[in-house]
Amino acid sequence: MNALKSFRETLSTAKNILILTGSGISAESGVPTFRGTGGFWRKYQAPSLATPEAFAANPSLVWEFYEYRRTLVSKVHPNKAHEAVAEFQSRLSKEGRNVTVVTQNIDGLHQKAGAKDVVELHGSLYKTRCTKCKTITFNDTIPICPALEGKISPDPNFVSSDIPIEDLPRCNQGNCQALLRPDIIWFGEGLDPEVLNKASQAVETCDACLIIGTSSIVYPAAMFAPQVAKRGVSVAEFNVESTPATRKFKYHFEGPCTITVPEALAP
Repeated sequence: MNALKSFRETLSTAKNILILTGSGISAESGVPTFRGTGGFWRKYQAPSLATPEAFAANPSLVWEFYEYRRTLVSKVHPNKAHEAVAEFQSRLSKEGRNVTVVTQNIDGLHQKAGAKDVVELHGSLYKTRCTKCKTITFNDTIPICPALEGKISPDPNFVSSDIPIEDLPRCNQGNCQALLRPDIIWFGEGLDPEVLNKASQAVETCDACLIIGTSSIVYPAAMFAPQVAKRGVSVAEFNVESTPATRKFKYHFEGPCTITVPEALAP
């Protein structure tokens, strides 16, 4: 409790606060991470579908996987941690202070809770990118195209992945009509420079930092909070367990994010 009081005092005087979140904050809403040995969809190790090579080889299969994820996430709701972050950002904005939310998540739950100008490092399940003109568009229609209706079963015995490429999501910008892909940063791809620049500015200018529900092993996000701590800025880690970076931070609050985060950010 003394640590919590101390950190709340730090927040009370901070002008630019960085909140960095990972999959742990959404796990309590029921969002699967597809990481680790159990991360299978049908017969596929899910990360093997999150590559440019997989999309080039079988865009139907990859779209079926992402439509399955879109459908799952559309049914879950922000939890108390998401809501606490959004309320904290809104409250401090009215006081002339700045809270930047940077997330590794692609589920849009921060925005559903009311957070503004969320920096999405790895993209979004609800955005598409044209493979030709590169236009990025928000689309939360389920299914995203008629051909994907009834094609997203996770059952390993489900036989599909044969949707004609012309029936998959297509660009509607002018006369483009090229194939769309999920606007997700896949394995082997670099972060969007503009997005990375926004995150880097928040890292460089913040005078307090919260890192919530992240294992601190996925780069480049894993470098952000240690960089903040190296500047002598207070960093508080909120997680169900310690991480490889815990010893670098001034504060560590262990337990469910839905309990620890609202306690720290309450008025």
